[in-house]
Amino acid sequence: MKKKIISVVGARPNFLKLAPLHEEFSKYPQTFQSLVVHTGQHYDYVMSDVFFRDLDLPKPDFHLEVGSANHSIQTAKVMTSFESVIQQSRPDLVIVFGDVNSTLACALVCAKNRIPLAHVEAGLRSFDQKMPEEINRLLTDQVSDFLFVTEKAGMDNLLKEGIAEKKCFLVGNIMLDTINHSWDKILVSKILQQLNLRSKEYILMTMHRAGNVDSPKKLSQLIEIVRKITRLKPVLFPLHPRTSKNLKNLGLYDELKQIDRLRLVDPLGYLDFLCAAKDAIGVISDSGGLQSETTFLNVPCLTLREVTEQPITIELGTNTLAGFNADSILKWLKKVLDGETGKSMAIPLWDGKTSERIVGILRNSQW
Repeated sequence: MKKKIISVVGARPNFLKLAPLHEEFSKYPQTFQSLVVHTGQHYDYVMSDVFFRDLDLPKPDFHLEVGSANHSIQTAKVMTSFESVIQQSRPDLVIVFGDVNSTLACALVCAKNRIPLAHVEAGLRSFDQKMPEEINRLLTDQVSDFLFVTEKAGMDNLLKEGIAEKKCFLVGNIMLDTINHSWDKILVSKILQQLNLRSKEYILMTMHRAGNVDSPKKLSQLIEIVRKITRLKPVLFPLHPRTSKNLKNLGLYDELKQIDRLRLVDPLGYLDFLCAAKDAIGVISDSGGLQSETTFLNVPCLTLREVTEQPITIELGTNTLAGFNADSILKWLKKVLDGETGKSMAIPLWDGKTSERIVGILRNSQW
């Protein structure tokens, strides 16, 4: 009998993880019916619809349109709307991704309705519970029936937390499946020509985490950090809507925009952004996904955080932690410019076949 699966997405990282998995399910039309719920956590074109276009994803079967709100309100809105979807569609399994509010909200709905739940990217831990994402990860994993893990540290974390080993599966990093699938399109992107940038002649920078961009002190520091970086190399800075809004509210946007050799642009689509990342001298960001993407691309990455939920990107990859310290950032950049940063090594199961392993496990399991 065909099994009905609902995959839930709400924000950019989720779309990237869904794309290869949805395609893999489509190879088994007699076994699976794959449906997509978009919660609308990222609701504008540049943060949502453009990724469906770039990744060849079908139009969502359900769109909850919850929009932006504080964590509690947004989580509650997703729970209320998603429960109606569950009651209407009666899925055999729900799949959630990563650590956004939509992930936890739908996980809790499944737990209360006794719907089997799979968590893709389970087990990752920053061990910083001040991060909302960490709470989302911890609670989602506690109620999941299938925990698909990217790296060995994730498996160790789950077992230490008392989760049954039979539920946990080391499958690799599904975001890299998406890069593999999209590589030919990434290569023909014209974004560098459009922005008048040359390969390996600029730094790519992003910032979006609440702990950074909701802090007036850190946004003021950002101005000085960018100014110092641009004295060494041009900076391409796609500006997240949240970051842009906060800069404007604090009267800092015009000051940032006027910095010489800073290319401030709207958020880029997936293909253009990955092209910009692969051709950058280095990447400076507070993103979670970019830690693994830059490791795969073998591009030096400096993460503007004190901790990472992906330690393997530091152990075997190109990632370095710097907090939010201008001196540390400049020290790293000078090493990058002098060619002193290390190259990434082969990471087990980060081979572009994670979605195949996940679907294989689901095909051969009882649920």
